Amino acid sequence: MILIKFQKAVAIKIKTIYKKKRFWAGILLAQFLLFFMCSRSGGMITFFNRLFELQKKIHLSLFSWIPFSAGDLFYILLGIVIAYLIIGCLIKSKRQQSLLRILVLINLLYFVYQIFWGMLYFQTPIIKKLPSQKEPDYSKAKRLALRYLEKCRQTRQEVHEDKNGIFIVTDLKAIQKEILKQQTMLPDYISGKEAPQINSFKPSIFKTVMSYTGILGYYNPFTAEAQYNSQLPSTFLPFTSAHESSHQLGFAREQEANFIGYLIGTQSDNKELRYSTEYFTLKSLLNFIVQEDPEFVKYVIRNYSPAMKRDRMYEKMFVWKHQGLLDDFFGFTNNLFLKSNQQEGSVTYSYFIDLLLNYEK
Repeated sequence: MILIKFQKAVAIKIKTIYKKKRFWAGILLAQFLLFFMCSRSGGMITFFNRLFELQKKIHLSLFSWIPFSAGDLFYILLGIVIAYLIIGCLIKSKRQQSLLRILVLINLLYFVYQIFWGMLYFQTPIIKKLPSQKEPDYSKAKRLALRYLEKCRQTRQEVHEDKNGIFIVTDLKAIQKEILKQQTMLPDYISGKEAPQINSFKPSIFKTVMSYTGILGYYNPFTAEAQYNSQLPSTFLPFTSAHESSHQLGFAREQEANFIGYLIGTQSDNKELRYSTEYFTLKSLLNFIVQEDPEFVKYVIRNYSPAMKRDRMYEKMFVWKHQGLLDDFFGFTNNLFLKSNQQEGSVTYSYFIDLLLNYEK
């Protein structure tokens, strides 16, 4: 009898502890410390890489066949739950319970995110797998810019355009299939990751909002879907798809995903994918060079082909049309997110350029 009473008392005590906000706040702090220590361990990073390869296959098999974005639906439902809990916080009788549920939800989301994706930011950087150079080589960047100018001029002649002379993508499915094929042909010393060859590219439900935030696409770590903004100009669309597919492979850092997308696109026989990638590479090189030699950048832009100039103007019109407070806000928050995950800000091209120059070396 005494033992039964003791067990009941312990059970009540544990239940009471679980209902305390301090307990869940402590669990969240413990998670921060745990994953921080894991990020400093090579063995744990290897473990999370292997875990990602396993869950990647499972997620792709579970969600790729769904014709719409399951990840977007998850975010909508999550937004509804969060809104409900916030409203509960405003009601005095429900405040404590709602705050507790918010803490539990934060703990759960943070844990799942770190397990599925967050720890990949700490894997060995690609830059360490390439020959290194001490300082940015602007002269080499200029030579590459001129080379990619000629590549763009040539490839642009071989793609389709609309009645206004603007480049258009004619077969996005073929581009996606080509991206998956090129994933299997990446150099082993750079990638070494498994390419399941499962198409899980999804147009985002939030395409209009994305257009006003400057977001071209994103990877959903909860469903392994590569989301893209279907309203983008065609010059953006193929390379954005290659970039997001690089996240699917397991490259978390943004500029490394750009580099993998560059390898995928420039080696492709698909002219639409190749033009979009070459054009992205050229723009990135010019953005890198402009502070050092703005006159050179003006010279290169003047030597765009007439068709490339039309594409450039259409891009500028698209960006101008969708500029606003949302764009500024999301640019700011994205910079904070990138820097919190061992990355440079979203407007910095130097790491991608370092990778590009070292690879070309």
